[in-house]
Amino acid sequence: MDWAQYYLQLTEMARSGEELGFFDNFFRLFYQAFIEGERWRLYLKGLGMTFELTVIALCIGVVLGVVVAVVRTAHDQQRLGKKNLILGLFNGLCKVYTTVIRGTPMLVQLLIWCFVIFSSSRNKTMIGALGIGINSGAYVAEIVRGGLMSVDIGQSEAGRSLGLNYLDTMRFIVIPQAFKNILPALGNEFITLFKDTSLVSAIGGAELIYYAKAVGARTYEPMFPYLGVAVMYLAAVLVLTWLQGKLERRLRESDRR
Repeated sequence: MDWAQYYLQLTEMARSGEELGFFDNFFRLFYQAFIEGERWRLYLKGLGMTFELTVIALCIGVVLGVVVAVVRTAHDQQRLGKKNLILGLFNGLCKVYTTVIRGTPMLVQLLIWCFVIFSSSRNKTMIGALGIGINSGAYVAEIVRGGLMSVDIGQSEAGRSLGLNYLDTMRFIVIPQAFKNILPALGNEFITLFKDTSLVSAIGGAELIYYAKAVGARTYEPMFPYLGVAVMYLAAVLVLTWLQGKLERRLRESDRR
């Protein structure tokens, strides 16, 4: 059967006011949303952009989060009576950053980044990646800080006794041990970021929801594009969750050896 011809026939019947059966109407709407004009390519393009945004935002978030976490951990682990004023200043700035970012909605932050700070820029997609990355950094900071604080302080003291400075002690001794503890939480943050990229469409950035809106605007039938996007998000999250679980099992097995 020529599916394209069948679709055209159903479309003509719908335009003439003839009532279609459930399966005929389902096929017409499905074909219109995904097959006609090779619109499925738009969804794949949007999915690729979504993953790209997620990776960029996660890289920004991890870099920011690690810096903030190291500063706050170094401040908290200072000895009594030996407080560093410069470190205290940076610690205060980090506290303000995490408080403001975690205390305000991500959508509001994206609107500020797009229409206030970078109002003259046309690259809304990269602005969205920057905004989501900075938002993620506040949460990653708490994840990393918790992981660093979970490592026994005796490990740091052992590094100092070997002649290592603070940065080398963190790099070679503390962070490798903390990494295994925070990896599951970082995996969850990656999945959360993947879903949060849908907010970028609110500022005109190109990702999965953006292309679904474009298809819905052309077909005047938004149900199937949005349902299709929901299925794509769900499938991707299930795959990412499975990969995360597999990685966690590998880490548990390595700990037993």
